[in-house]
Parts: sequence; structure tokens; C-alpha cells
Amino acid sequence: MENKILLTGFGGQGIQFAGKFLSHVGVHLGKNITLLPSYGPETRGGTSYCGVVISDGEIYSPLVTAPDTLVCMNAPSLDKFEGAVVPGGLIFTDSSLIDGAVSRTDVREVRVPATKLADDSGIKAMANMVILGKLARETDLCGMEAFEEVMKEVVSEKKKDLFEANMKALEIGYEYR
Repeated sequence: MENKILLTGFGGQGIQFAGKFLSHVGVHLGKNITLLPSYGPETRGGTSYCGVVISDGEIYSPLVTAPDTLVCMNAPSLDKFEGAVVPGGLIFTDSSLIDGAVSRTDVREVRVPATKLADDSGIKAMANMVILGKLARETDLCGMEAFEEVMKEVVSEKKKDLFEANMKALEIGYEYR
């Protein structure tokens, strides 16, 4: 098993945290992982993307130029990266922020109103975790038990108040149909 995942959006959407979290999930599952973050000089509003490779075997490059799974949190990211996904791949879109559908017919799109679900649940700014919850369910990456164990490792003692909000967001995405 090897899954090359590219998470994309703009600065401030938690793309880098989502990538870091996914890489910790991979380690927790006993997989080999690479994490390669990338973002512009703008902290908020600029392009942000993060490549994560989760594999049973050796990983020969951390670059995710042909993702199996693409997560798009905004329309410019979908426009930029849709063509890179391998045929048969998955594209997760935040349908709260992306009006149009994926134009390709050789991939499967999973539309999740992640921003709306997070806002409606009182956990604004947790859309990244909502969409990760859905990704885990659709790809059989892991269940909620693994998420909880990893979240305990990733959320620092200083920010422990965010533990419950992150878990709620992951669960909303995991259960979204």
C-alpha cells in the first residue's frame, strides 16, 4: 500500500497542520511516511500545499507530483492541481468554497461541505479536520480510535483546549454521508 496525498488550499486553512497530522497517523499505523510542506511567503491567504506519502514499503521520493489523493480547500487549488491526480485517484473538495465540480471523468470526486459543517457545529476554522475525517473513511486509512491517539500526541499541552474541537471536526467528517 502506498498513498500519495496532496493537501491544498490557502494560508490560514490549516493545510500544514493537516499534513503534519496525517504524517503522525501514518507513523501511528506503523507505516513509512514523508511530509513535504510548501507555502508562499504570505502566512494567510497565500497558496499553501503539503505532500504526504504513507507507505508499507520504502519511499523513494517525498515529492507528490502525481497524487493518488488530492484535497482541495479552495477553487484555485482545484484548478492548479486537478490535472496532476493519477487516473483512478480521489479528489476531495470543500464544496462550501468550490462551486464547480471536478472536470475529469477518470477520477472520483468526494464533495464535502467542510467549511459549512465546521461553522454550523461551532468549530469554525476546523474545516481541514472535517475533510480529513472524510478522507480517512473513504480511503480506509484509519478509524476514530487512531485519530484520538494521534491527536493526543499532536496537540500540545498549551493548546489542549483544541483537542475536543479537533476530535469533533474529525468525527463530523468521518460520519458525513
